[in-house]
Amino acid sequence: MAWRNMISCCSFPNFRGIFQGRMSEAELGAHTIKSHGASVARNHRHDWLILLLLVVTEIILYMINPFYRFVGEEMMVDLKLPFKPNTVPVWAVPMYSILLPIVIFLFFYIRRNDVYDLHHSILGLLFAVLITGVLTDAIKDAVGRPRPDFFWRCFPDGIPKYDDKWGNVICHGNPSDIKEGYKSFPSGHTSWSFAGLGFLSWYLAGKIQAFDRRGHISKLCIVFWRFSGG
Repeated sequence: MAWRNMISCCSFPNFRGIFQGRMSEAELGAHTIKSHGASVARNHRHDWLILLLLVVTEIILYMINPFYRFVGEEMMVDLKLPFKPNTVPVWAVPMYSILLPIVIFLFFYIRRNDVYDLHHSILGLLFAVLITGVLTDAIKDAVGRPRPDFFWRCFPDGIPKYDDKWGNVICHGNPSDIKEGYKSFPSGHTSWSFAGLGFLSWYLAGKIQAFDRRGHISKLCIVFWRFSGG
């Protein structure tokens, strides 16, 4: 009977609990930015290098001209919405899709002092947003779909001009407005928002154990409230 008691004490659930307890005592409150931040970043230097390459790629895709597809006079019927500033400013997108999640990550770091969680969450967030941004801008440049306000971007004075041979537009508006006018699809605001806030939603789902099968609807509301923001 003694050996059965020994086996029961060393069973997997008990061993896992002991292991987790020791890990929490050893790690929680010990791995701070000051003590382990440099080593964590150094161990993941290749990840940060790839992230830097994604930033450079995103800048290049933003700067190059998109595909200027054919836009005839008949197509302009659906492209005459007023040319107005964006409802959500461009500068606001990284504020709520990147900075807001990082603030929440810092909140958990202050409570737990776990630099691994902080580093991996920020790295994962930036990868999610930048990969989404690269794919979005690559499709924008390749498709060249005109925006609904393309007419006024192309002809700000309201006087259209078309090529005599093929009937394509001959724009005389601001070059930067015309360039952005060919980047309608897919939406950059939507993709960046969904990537950043979507990552934050899954992060919070793990932190508050939203899928622990205990039926706490309030946890799911917290998770999907952020997800719906994308």
